[in-house]
Amino acid sequence: MPECQPCLALGWTWQRLLMCLTCGWVACSDDSPGGHAREHYWETDHPVVSALEPGSAWRWCYVHGRTV
Repeated sequence: MPECQPCLALGWTWQRLLMCLTCGWVACSDDSPGGHAREHYWETDHPVVSALEPGSAWRWCYVHGRTV
């Protein structure tokens, strides 16, 4: 089962999980306390994430600040 590893290490919970479409890293969304998916973008320049919700086609581009 996918989890946000940085949140687990801090003992935090998340609202939604996102997956980096460049490398597959799974992290929490901006509506979670950690916002670790955005942090991953800042560290790696991997710009696009997708929602890890069954049937979702939602994708977000951090560079353009919009859905793609």
